[in-house]
Amino acid sequence: MTVVLAGDVGGTKTLLALAELDGTSVKLLEEERFPSPEYPGLAEIVAEFLARVQTTVAAACFGVPGAVLDGSCTTPNLPWVLTERELAAATGVPAVRLINDFAAAAVGVLATPPASLATLQQGAPAAHGTMAVLGAGTGLGQALLLWDGRRYRVHPTEGGHGGFAPEGALQRELLAYLEASFNPVSVERVVSGPGLARVYRFLVERGAPTAAEVARSVEQEDPGAVIAGHALAHTDPACEQALDLFAAAFGAEAGNLALRSLATGGVYVAGGIAPKILPKLQDGTFLEAFRRKGRMGDLMRTIPLVVVLEERTGLLGAALEAAGVGDPSLT
Repeated sequence: MTVVLAGDVGGTKTLLALAELDGTSVKLLEEERFPSPEYPGLAEIVAEFLARVQTTVAAACFGVPGAVLDGSCTTPNLPWVLTERELAAATGVPAVRLINDFAAAAVGVLATPPASLATLQQGAPAAHGTMAVLGAGTGLGQALLLWDGRRYRVHPTEGGHGGFAPEGALQRELLAYLEASFNPVSVERVVSGPGLARVYRFLVERGAPTAAEVARSVEQEDPGAVIAGHALAHTDPACEQALDLFAAAFGAEAGNLALRSLATGGVYVAGGIAPKILPKLQDGTFLEAFRRKGRMGDLMRTIPLVVVLEERTGLLGAALEAAGVGDPSLT
């Protein structure tokens, strides 16, 4: 068994865990949450955690928000500049790797047990076929898992910043509405938590009926949670319409990613929003938009489409990547 340190770094919180690995099976042994803004850097968090658990590890991997270039990352929502070399020196961990946080989540799909997966389309997966992972949350993460002949390796992307491609008259109206604030309009301006709120406001301004108390809650609370909650409970027409449009745009983008990557190994829908709106993803709206690719429709029916319900894929993926850093046989 291999024991490694895994981390999922965010602007508000950092999760650290000791993980025991057996192949692609990951068992989280110790897990702790730290308030990121209260620390001067990641090294201080790691040192505190290791001192508390009284364990020496040979390798560590941290999923971090932002692009990792040449082993370093400047985090967008924290005043931290992270480098693999400096983290190794400061913490005493011999082998340290930094990886984009959504890339870590994508790798974590490989360690997600079947009970934490919900299949929308069985398809006909190809052995060692490319796997595509996308997830909506604050933004829209996208990554690929590519087979190198021995194991899957992650290829991060910034696909969420690609352009929003509207389908149908209503989505074209939405694009025109958003262009007043954003130019160009990226797909994550629609397919994300903030995007769901934008869709709701667009529909309300267009005349969709909504209760006054719902409108107030959208402005004063977590808008995505409010809208999704009322939509799934069928208690507000504008919220229902917003989630319907959101699911259609989400499914269409999942299909676009499947085509761009030829994801014969499957498309996996991860992120914080998907598990919370699973009933909507299962009602056919998402799948219909995923399949609606004209001449490629038959191909789309062969691609597995799966929702990831596990919320700790970032930690699981970081653990797998840490094992690859510390064990030459896995690299």
